[in-house]
Amino acid sequence: MMFLLPLLMAAAPVVEPPVVEPPVVEPSAGPAPTGTEAPVDWDKEFGVVRKERDPVTGEIPIDPYVQSDANAGAKPFTGEGMARAFGGQAGIRRITDRTLELSEADPRIKAIFEEHDMVRLRRTLFEQVCFILNAGCSYSGRDMKATHKGLGTTRADLNALVENLQAAMREAHVPFAAQNRLLAKLAPMDRDVTER
Repeated sequence: MMFLLPLLMAAAPVVEPPVVEPPVVEPSAGPAPTGTEAPVDWDKEFGVVRKERDPVTGEIPIDPYVQSDANAGAKPFTGEGMARAFGGQAGIRRITDRTLELSEADPRIKAIFEEHDMVRLRRTLFEQVCFILNAGCSYSGRDMKATHKGLGTTRADLNALVENLQAAMREAHVPFAAQNRLLAKLAPMDRDVTER
């Protein structure tokens, strides 16, 4: 029996490996990928249209709307006391700019600001606070509901923004009572600003 095994193995036919032919490339298929193809422009693929910034203001154009001080979301204080407490227009500009700086760096809410027109936001936030503090400004922005529509802003997002505003007011040495009076004017806007 031991002798039969080598004989059987020797008598077995040798099987050649199959020959694999390269695939036939049709002439209409185009060149084979090279690995150095240009990256896909996903905005173009999905029809995203980026608006060009205004060369004068640097703002991204938006659809027309009716401009009104009523869009600011609150009636202004009477008298000049609140405007003085915030350092006039220059002080208000420092506070609103600082609020946005803190918010853009705040890991809780910075994503909200990444695709936002910060030029317009910086201008309209200043105008809004300046108008409400009766510091001699008009508000040219949209109303709060239209401005925040589709952003998905939560109450937690709004709370983080208010904390940043409070920090900016403290840095500017705005008296605590004046801070609270402004926050009381802004508080009713939460129902127009938050969506969930």
